[in-house]
Formats: sequence, structure tokens, C-alpha cells
Amino acid sequence: MSLALLSLAALCWDAATPEPTIQCGSETGPSPEWMVQHALTPGDLRDLQVQLVKTSIATEDYSILMNISWILRADASIRLLKATKICVTGKSNFQSYSCVRCNYTDAFQSQTRPSGGKWTFSYIGFPVDLNTLYLIGAHNIPTANMNEDGPSMSVNFTSPGCLDHIMKYKKKCIQAGSLWDPNITACKKNENTVEVNFTTSALGNRYMALIQKGIVIGFSNVLENKITRTSVVIPVTGESEGAVVQLTPYFRTCGNDCIRRKGTVVLCPHSSVPVPLDNNGSMSRGWLPLLLPALLVATWVLGMGILLLWRHERIKTTSFSTTTQLPPIKVLVVYPSEICFHHTVCYFTEFLQNHCRGEVILEKWQKKKIAEMGPVQWLATQRKAAEKVIFLLSNHASAMCDGACSKSQGSPSENSQDLFPLAFNLFCSDLRSHTHLHKYLVVYFGKVDIKDNYSALNVCPTYHLMKDVTAFRKELHIKQHVSGGNSS
Repeated sequence: MSLALLSLAALCWDAATPEPTIQCGSETGPSPEWMVQHALTPGDLRDLQVQLVKTSIATEDYSILMNISWILRADASIRLLKATKICVTGKSNFQSYSCVRCNYTDAFQSQTRPSGGKWTFSYIGFPVDLNTLYLIGAHNIPTANMNEDGPSMSVNFTSPGCLDHIMKYKKKCIQAGSLWDPNITACKKNENTVEVNFTTSALGNRYMALIQKGIVIGFSNVLENKITRTSVVIPVTGESEGAVVQLTPYFRTCGNDCIRRKGTVVLCPHSSVPVPLDNNGSMSRGWLPLLLPALLVATWVLGMGILLLWRHERIKTTSFSTTTQLPPIKVLVVYPSEICFHHTVCYFTEFLQNHCRGEVILEKWQKKKIAEMGPVQWLATQRKAAEKVIFLLSNHASAMCDGACSKSQGSPSENSQDLFPLAFNLFCSDLRSHTHLHKYLVVYFGKVDIKDNYSALNVCPTYHLMKDVTAFRKELHIKQHVSGGNSS
């Protein structure tokens, strides 16, 4: 009987003793307990973790917050614990700092939960910005006395960008196209063309599709102002199977710095019409006398068409081969670091390859060789091998364009050295010795902007694209061909 009464008393005690919960609120200054001398204070936390959570504010409007969870240490000092204070410091373009105090509603009567698990709590708050380093610190209250080292715990947390599965719901990311699914499909139609299909967005009306396989082998701009499935056939200058399709949108809120999407070029499926089995032999034999003459006529027409087409192509090749078949030329292109690579250098490289039969040398494509040889030796070697060295300039290096290039993965500013000053020094050396000067050209987009530090380039032939495109091609090929080709 006494054992039963003791068990009943224990159950009644558990039912009468509620488990502590937390009530959290902002506390920016020092805690009041810090000003009071305490004979005993609680120990530190056992664990502290941070995760991201998405909360819905309104329809199609979300907030990304921190879910901070902590575990209390299971020792006797837990009976002294009144609250836990959490402070978050964010470091990005500007520094932020805020704290929250979570009071425990009841005193702790045991080191662990009645169920046997450790005491675990969590707080959801602290808005999260993109690509920001956060320092999260937490300590128990009452804190250590003045001039004593108080126990605390801290963790670092770096918030991801818009491609993260939670951060993509931030309003800024949504406006940059994080929830847009273009569903890119691309296939190789033949050796010279690639067909790209994708779904446009209501966020903008202009897109650029790049075909890349080590270098840019084709590109096209697409204009569409409504949500629809769009198809574009892009001419390419090399093997396209397995190439990467990069789709760059230009939305109203993010301009040149919108989220890019990628796809892969595969072979186009060949559609075939199934031929039904003919089980009626007598019917096929009845049609056979009528079918044979028709086949003969079709064969004759097809043969004549092929003959006429062959003659037309032969005449066309004979007439235009002298004007269109320019001799191949090896070109070294150097450009200052502030130039926007995807929106200027890629365009110019594609123009050299497709319209000038240029074999282009770019430092971005030979980073491994530059690391092995050193930038100066690499430049000297390429200058000697190239038939032309082009200094590419542009005054379209706006802040938005710079941001797009510097933040894009694989941009020239990423782990890349600016070789423009080194190339200019080589040019000055050739200028003093009067060697290789026939190789150097200056090409610019927009208004010419040769800085004072590089004013010596004014002696070089200068061309404004696309205004001087005819003279530029003549300088590359006709004058070079007459002078006897490559000079070392």
C-alpha cells in the first residue's frame, strides 16, 4: 500500500510541476542580472545550432529567418538558470547587431526532461540577408560576476545566395528570377546550328543564349514580353554536342545581374513515321502498277532538283570564295580588368571567330599555362606566335556591369591577373626597338578612352566597332596577307 501511495504522489508531483518553456523579447543593452553579485551562476550551453526557415508574411510574400536552437548542459547548475540571451552580429556592406532574451517560465527541477531527453529550446527570428557572415553568440543568465570570465558559446553562419532552396524565396531573389523555371532544352540540329527552347518570364522581355564549349561558339538574343515557350536556332562555329547553354535574362529589377540558367546540348531526336503492316496482299498488288510510275516521276524531279542545287552552289562558291574565304589569322586579345567579360569580350571573340576567321588567344582560357610559365613569359610567347595583338577597350564598364562580371562565377576578376599592363609594357619595348609594331591594333566600343598611362597606344591603328568593321577586317587580313604573314 505504501509503495502505491509513493507512486501516486510522484505522478501528482509531475503533473503539478509544469515543464519550463521560453518567452523571448528584445534586449539590446546589458542584462540587469549583470549588475548584481551572485554567489552561484549557471554553466554554459551544451550545443548551439543555426538553420534557415521560410515564414509566410502574406500571399506570395515570405520572410527568411534564423532558427536558433540550443541544448542546456545537464548539471546541477541548471537549477540557477533564469534565461538565455542570444546576440547576432551580421557583417556585409554594413554591420548589424541585435539581441534577444529568452526567459524560462519555470525553474528547472531536474537536469533532464522527465522523459529522459536533454532540455532543448529554439527561437525563430533575426531576418537574414543574402551572402552575409553572421556571428551568433549565446550565454545563460544570471551571467558571471563582473571581472569574471562568463561561460558562453558562439557559432559562425554564412547565409547563401539566391540559388539556395530557402533563400530563393526572398523578395529580392524572386525579382531576380529565383523561382523562374525556364526548362531549357537544347539539341544539335546539324553541324552548324543548335535549337534552344525555353519558357520566358513575365519579369522581363530580353534574353541572351550563349553556347559555350571552352569558348563561345554561338549566341543569340531573344525578345519576348509575355510568358510563352520560345524556340531559337543559333548558328555555331564548332562541335556543339555536350556544349553548355547559358541563358542570361535581363529583368527590370536586376538588369545585367540576374540569375543565369544553364542547360546541355544533346542530339536532336529524329522523328520517324511508323509504317503500318499491310495484311491485305491483294490490295497492295492492286496499287503497285499505279505506284511505280509515280515513284519514277518523283525520282526524276528529285534528281533534277539536286543537279540544279549543285550547279547553283558551285557558281556561288566560285563567285564568292575570293571575298568570303579569308585566310585564318591568330589573334591575341588583351583587355583591362574593369571591362565586362561576358558582355564585351565574349561578343568581340565571337565576332573574330565567326566573321574574321580568327584563332583567338585569351588569358582566361589558358590559366593553367599562365600558372606554369608565368604571366610575362606567357605573354611574350603568345605575342611572338600571334599575327595580331589587339588591345580591346570599352567605356561601358558601368557599376551594374562591373557587379555582374565580378559576381559571376568564372568571371575574369575571379583568381585572374590583369595582364593588360604587362602587355602594354611589351608594346612599349617593341615601340622603342621598332619591332613587331605591325602586329598591334586598338579596338574600342563606344567612345575611345585611352587613359594617360596608356597614351602610347595612340600610335596604333584604332578601330571603332561596329562602325569601322570593314576597315578592321581589311587591316586583319588583306594588309597582313600582303606583308607576308606572321613576322617574328
